[in-house]
Amino acid sequence: MSQTFGPAYAQAYDPLYQDKDYGAECDLIGRVFRQYASSPIRSVLDLGSGTGNHAFPLSRLGFHVVGVERSEAMLSVAHAKQNGSLEQANPAFRHGDIRTVRLGRQFDAAVMMFAVLGYQLENSDVLSALKTARAHLHPGGLLVFDVWYGPAVIHQRPSQRVKEISDGRSKILRVATSELDVSRHLCRVAFHMWSFSGQTTVRETEETHVMRFFFPMELRLFVEYAGFELTRLGVFPDFDQDPALDTWNILGVCRAT
Repeated sequence: MSQTFGPAYAQAYDPLYQDKDYGAECDLIGRVFRQYASSPIRSVLDLGSGTGNHAFPLSRLGFHVVGVERSEAMLSVAHAKQNGSLEQANPAFRHGDIRTVRLGRQFDAAVMMFAVLGYQLENSDVLSALKTARAHLHPGGLLVFDVWYGPAVIHQRPSQRVKEISDGRSKILRVATSELDVSRHLCRVAFHMWSFSGQTTVRETEETHVMRFFFPMELRLFVEYAGFELTRLGVFPDFDQDPALDTWNILGVCRAT
């Protein structure tokens, strides 16, 4: 069993999520900034930046972005993409744990995208990550995050999912099997992944990702304790809609108090 977001998973990460519209998500983040910020947003801290799939589009939108990522394998992919880019505007990346990292500067906004907050499993982990965001924000700065919506997770319950990515020469097959721990608000997702070249298996790997899901009043308590006010919880990515029992993902907007 490899570590979470180890080298094999990191190399397959972008192909596996090539159908995820990061550009549209960053356009939404920009709209949220314009709608809820009390002053113009220029600098953005991307906590749990992964391979940079939100950091790069946000940078292209004109924001000065710094990404922080704990997985060295994911960070290596981000740096490789950055080194191969001819764009003038590029984010900066730092290695660090979002529960403890301190960069010695403040930003106008912070984001935790693609369920980054859900990877913080214990109450102390959630609070530490939120306090990291608050420590790096000016008063009035915004925090934007997406998480799994507890009522929908309990109502719908996860099922086994199979994903196959192929370019005609190589193929990635991933099977995800999930198990709920309702009492702890956790979902354990076991990933079994194969990489093929033609008909030959070139790599087989397994990772288990444990994800936390959240309920509205729980989130409100967490963010208030960390020094924020919860401004809006909306469906993600259909942010103008209110969450319901068929809403697996929600987007939260907080303002630093």
